[in-house]
Amino acid sequence: MKTAIVILNWNGKKLLAEFLPSVIKNSAHLATIYVADNASTDTSVAFVQAEFPQVKIIQNASNGGYAKGYNDALQHLDEELLILMNSDIKTTSGWLEPMIKAFETDSNLGAAQPKLLDLKKKTHFEYAGAAGGFLDSLGYPFCRGRIFDTCEEDTGQYNDSLEIFWATGACLAVRKSVFWQAGALDEDFFAHQEEIDLCWRIKNLGYSIQYIAKSTAYHLGGATLEQMNPKKTFLNFRNNLMLLLKNVAGFKVYPILFARMCLDGIAAFKFLTEGKPKHFTAVLKAHFNFYAQIPKLLNKRARTSGNQPYAKVKSIVWEYFIRKNKHYTDIF
Repeated sequence: MKTAIVILNWNGKKLLAEFLPSVIKNSAHLATIYVADNASTDTSVAFVQAEFPQVKIIQNASNGGYAKGYNDALQHLDEELLILMNSDIKTTSGWLEPMIKAFETDSNLGAAQPKLLDLKKKTHFEYAGAAGGFLDSLGYPFCRGRIFDTCEEDTGQYNDSLEIFWATGACLAVRKSVFWQAGALDEDFFAHQEEIDLCWRIKNLGYSIQYIAKSTAYHLGGATLEQMNPKKTFLNFRNNLMLLLKNVAGFKVYPILFARMCLDGIAAFKFLTEGKPKHFTAVLKAHFNFYAQIPKLLNKRARTSGNQPYAKVKSIVWEYFIRKNKHYTDIF
């Protein structure tokens, strides 16, 4: 199966120097490797051309973020399987073979992810995707191996491949035909949770999404936007509301949105009590930006919402904060 690994870059020379060698070593025999550059102003493109001539460059005209960057880059590719990879991913020996095999043997497989471990703490799962993603009824994302800020130690408890609801955007394998059939990535998200939105649409088309346990990668995490950057807070809060309005079917979306807005308000005031006024402001800005986008989102909703069940549990907030269930296996 013809496979492309596409690494999106913006002024990431240091990351490319550190992580490209492992990708080439463990992947070049099975895939064509591309760096899709989002109009970098550093010397990262020249660096890749000089140091890694086997890597192909796709030059985007502007920095449109994760979603637009990939949409622009993937238009140029002919490979059947596309792997969207962050520039801070370290691959392992034999990681790619199980991924390709899964797509070759299951024609209904739309997207997949590997086991994602933390490069800074290699014994533990990584925040961005761990062992596969799910949602609760209010749209809060969580993973096998990571609920809110609790990342579990990998003791082999999730060494079984299985169906998931969303696959991490840090290392997202997607069938090219399905990517375009689902409408590609929503560029209004800019960055964060756009992979969940894409996976939701892939599910609504009837395709499966899987966690491939025999495939392992390490993620540095926080390299694009630091975990406690107010910009990241803004994107996460705004994009989660956008995700719900776009994809939850029927009238029930409105009480769900109301509940989320109330919980967002509590989170905002928590930021304030913790001495993080910029994050408090980021939540407010996220809501006002969401309100401004409602007409556009309602238009998208008519095309994307479906009746595919999405909630793994009623409230992950209740399970985690009230019942004190910190691990996936405590709940399921």
